[in-house]
Amino acid sequence: MKRFTDIAIRNLKPKDRAYEVSDPGARGLRIVVFPSGKKSFIVRYRRPDGKSAKLTLGQIPLTTARKVAGDANYEVQQGRDPGTAKQAAKATAAAAAADTVQAVCTEYLKRAGIKLRTHKQRERLLTRLVYPALGDRPITKVTKLDCVRLFEQIADGSGPVMADYTRAILSRIFSWHEGRHDTFASPITRGIERQAKPPHERARTRTLNDDEIRRLWKATEGPHPFSALVRFLLLTGARLNEARRMPRSEVTNGDWLLPAERNKVKLPLVRPLSPQAKAILDNRPVVDGCPYYFTTEGRTAVAASTRAKELLDEASGVSNWRLHDLRRTARSLMSRAGVSREHAEECLGHKKKLIVGTYDQHDYYNEKKRAFEKLATQLKLILNQPKGNVVSLRG
Repeated sequence: MKRFTDIAIRNLKPKDRAYEVSDPGARGLRIVVFPSGKKSFIVRYRRPDGKSAKLTLGQIPLTTARKVAGDANYEVQQGRDPGTAKQAAKATAAAAAADTVQAVCTEYLKRAGIKLRTHKQRERLLTRLVYPALGDRPITKVTKLDCVRLFEQIADGSGPVMADYTRAILSRIFSWHEGRHDTFASPITRGIERQAKPPHERARTRTLNDDEIRRLWKATEGPHPFSALVRFLLLTGARLNEARRMPRSEVTNGDWLLPAERNKVKLPLVRPLSPQAKAILDNRPVVDGCPYYFTTEGRTAVAASTRAKELLDEASGVSNWRLHDLRRTARSLMSRAGVSREHAEECLGHKKKLIVGTYDQHDYYNEKKRAFEKLATQLKLILNQPKGNVVSLRG
């Protein structure tokens, strides 16, 4: 055959067995034609020890194949084995692929982060915000400037708090990898400024006043699960996801036992429900195969969607509030009803200070029961505001 051309290669017909055709224009370069019709370039050469060897190039352009063949012949002339060099390049590429940002994050979530309560949340955050920007980058090539630009980009698109949360997660992963790697040093240092204000400066203090509570309660009349959830949150001071994902198995004889794995502070919490809170749960329809009290179409837990919240705002006329503000409102109403600070904190399930948690092992069941009943009574007084009884006096 004459010197290879693209047309000549295309015209090579398959046979019963694979066969090779040499390229006179490049020493050792051959094309293998397989019975399936597939064609692949190889380079035949002799190793420094005199043994014949083959370098597989695969399905690459003819010009590239000739260049690789020329490089391989040069290696042979220098007394080196081009096959060894290829294997070393593969190993280097494999090592680089194993140490990309995405690969390291995946390894961390698999080994160190699997037991975290926020495991799935972190995985989704990394997939959405980090991998598109840095996922395929070798982690050793990530610079401080890369991280700064990433956090600024997240702050612009998803807010400064999300940027700082991403920074905390990525910093933890990089530090974990640093402890396993010989030379890697995390580029996320203290010199990188946070995007959000300190927590004490951005902490919310919003609570609903009596008129807002009445309007919100009136707007949540009806069977919709989201409406029932809003009322239940106000009667219990529970966190949103604690109540939203509450299965029926957690409630026994009017007591709601929140297991440690669903509690933010990783401790079990018993809430003795008031009769008003129990009535809300008793009125929730039972759907076969669905474990949740608050469920949408009997398949999943009700979603606290932005649209549902917007509709509630329109119906009630209450604005500039969040669902978590109901927890703060419930806590404030407990104080207003005469519940002690200590007992109110037990109801909310806040973690005790170390010294108190060590020595005080009382379960406060009866105290919490009375506190939730006082909260329900206080709400009843607000919702059933007595009409004014005004008598005009003569001068």
